[in-house]
Amino acid sequence: MSKFSITSTSKLSSGKSIPTLGFGVWDSPNHITTQSCLEALKVGYRHIDTAQVYGNEVEVGKAVESSDLAREDLFVTSKILSPGSDAAATYKKCIESVDKIGGANGYLDLMLIHNSASGASAVKMMWQAMEKSQEEGKIKSIGVSNFGIGHIDQMKEYAKVWPPAVNQLELHPWCQQREIVEYCHKNNIVVEAYCPLVRNQKADDPTLKSIGEKHQKSTQQVLLRYCLQKNWVPLPKSDNPKRIAQNADLFDFELDHQDMEKLDGQKQEPALVVAVDNKSKQ
Repeated sequence: MSKFSITSTSKLSSGKSIPTLGFGVWDSPNHITTQSCLEALKVGYRHIDTAQVYGNEVEVGKAVESSDLAREDLFVTSKILSPGSDAAATYKKCIESVDKIGGANGYLDLMLIHNSASGASAVKMMWQAMEKSQEEGKIKSIGVSNFGIGHIDQMKEYAKVWPPAVNQLELHPWCQQREIVEYCHKNNIVVEAYCPLVRNQKADDPTLKSIGEKHQKSTQQVLLRYCLQKNWVPLPKSDNPKRIAQNADLFDFELDHQDMEKLDGQKQEPALVVAVDNKSKQ
């Protein structure tokens, strides 16, 4: 049957391991986030993905603190969207995330640059601040999100840490971004998939429904299983306890070659959030 399990991990270029199923908290209201994270941990997730711009790092930190799991058994990611006014202020922004999630003596397992939109010089400033945080042990691994090939290649000019451990991208059958995914896999960059459930916009898709019926699984479970078999780390998001549990129930079935071919063959559509530009370096 499946080579994956709820405890499966992928090796990062930093030498650390990342759980192959994550739990996203984008757009999770502050008063619910902590409980949603605890629900996720209860059913077996060990990987939580947040960001400075989500505004719920503190709530994620509360879940980490109140969980009965050892900190080393959890994997927590945050993201920085823009630099501070200078190198020192940018470094401070990174450490603020560490403190919000892990407390004064805590750490982050992974920090990502949220996207490349702030420009090459801003990316350099954020990357160097994250490198410093990694040297100090405050952040265990560093990576990027929504970066194309040109952006990642350009980082070689100054990066002490290269390749980035992770590139987090919008990925699902209707937005496969094959060129950057292939580049990442060739360069030992773990690919994470956000919006893996297409924000439920494809729940009535005939192909998806037929595959779900074949395996007696929901369309959401099919989409997440697809990600796993593509060697992507999916980050499903939900605040519904039943859905949180269902989204983790992916390990007693496997999509066959025909299923994967049908999903791979879906017509590519505009990204819900952003598709990367593989030529730009700015």
